[in-house]
Amino acid sequence: MWIGVFAGLGAGAFWGFSFLAPRVVPAFSALDVSAARFIVYGLTALLMMAWRFAPSRLPGLRHWLAALALSVLGFTGYYLLVVLSIRRLGVALPALIMGTVPIWVMLLGKPQSLRWAALLPGLALTAAGLWLMGLHSAQHAATGRLDAAGLALACGGLASWTAFALLNAAWLKRHPDVGARDWTNWLGVATGLGGALMWLAAGTPATRLAATPGLGVFLLVAFAIGFCASWLATVLWNVASQRLPASLCGQLIVSETLFALCYDALWARAWPDGVQLAAALLFTLGIVAAIRAHHGSH
Repeated sequence: MWIGVFAGLGAGAFWGFSFLAPRVVPAFSALDVSAARFIVYGLTALLMMAWRFAPSRLPGLRHWLAALALSVLGFTGYYLLVVLSIRRLGVALPALIMGTVPIWVMLLGKPQSLRWAALLPGLALTAAGLWLMGLHSAQHAATGRLDAAGLALACGGLASWTAFALLNAAWLKRHPDVGARDWTNWLGVATGLGGALMWLAAGTPATRLAATPGLGVFLLVAFAIGFCASWLATVLWNVASQRLPASLCGQLIVSETLFALCYDALWARAWPDGVQLAAALLFTLGIVAAIRAHHGSH
């Protein structure tokens, strides 16, 4: 269990980098950053597969189809839904909606052996932290009009990643013969193809990217989030998904927000304000409560 817990926290630590990436390369669009991340993830996966190549490690047709479907739910399709919702609603409301992913995963992934009473403290602490973060975002964001289509897109993104977390964990538990690294590589190849299609569909010319100031930093950021926040984080997340109930994995997703807050404070050289610190404390206590609840049920 503890290997799974530390693997889940490690995945959250690397995922937190992806929130900082747009601030490091502001001259590049969100589509540029995300597509580059997915392509680097795909190339890394191909290199890893070639490095330890063996015919027995190649996926069958059903495995490939599963990887393609889950790559859309957890990576490319999810991202497109979130970006489209941000264009209509701004950042604050979609971020708050996506922030409820841990709660939905905990509710839908609860093992039958775990009593609701044991899960409620962690849920309540996480919900309180999300409420504070939402309040903080609303106070620091420009007020925009409520758009029904944008709201539907954000809820679609929420459903997409929640489904990914649950279905990915279920698939890994049904296929214990597939290692976390192999599954990560198969997901990566599928996601890399999706990232390439995103760039082609957007009609992004290489000449425009080359002419944009800060190309060297952009390539370094793309490598960092493609390798660390995608390939390595997915390996760790798959290890956690194999060893832990989906409800506990859902709680560990909150660590992504905690690490993102820390990285943003370090980048801005500004200490988080009282509301952010209170939310971070609630998130941390929620993670501890969930670990204790699941540990006590075994």
